[in-house]
Amino acid sequence: MTGTTRSSAEIDPRRKRILFRCWHRGIREMDLVLGSFADAEIATLSEIELDELERIMAEEDNDLIKWVTGERPVPEEFRDGLFARIAAYRPDFSPLFKDASA
Repeated sequence: MTGTTRSSAEIDPRRKRILFRCWHRGIREMDLVLGSFADAEIATLSEIELDELERIMAEEDNDLIKWVTGERPVPEEFRDGLFARIAAYRPDFSPLFKDASA
């Protein structure tokens, strides 16, 4: 997976910008974490959730990856809500491996 698999043609400009920024973070691990989550959820996030996602994206990638992996505790302001959903999100990779059993 090299980037978004979602078309941004049908989403508003703010969501397009956020989707792009989620896939272009700085370290590949965070591209995959935030980008995969955004691909799946960007169309249905509320304005409040978009605000929260932008606050999360303002954090340093090195901090975010340590919070996601549990290497460091998640700061209080991110313990509930959207960050927990992002950290718990697991993309469905089964279409990538459908030919593996053949």
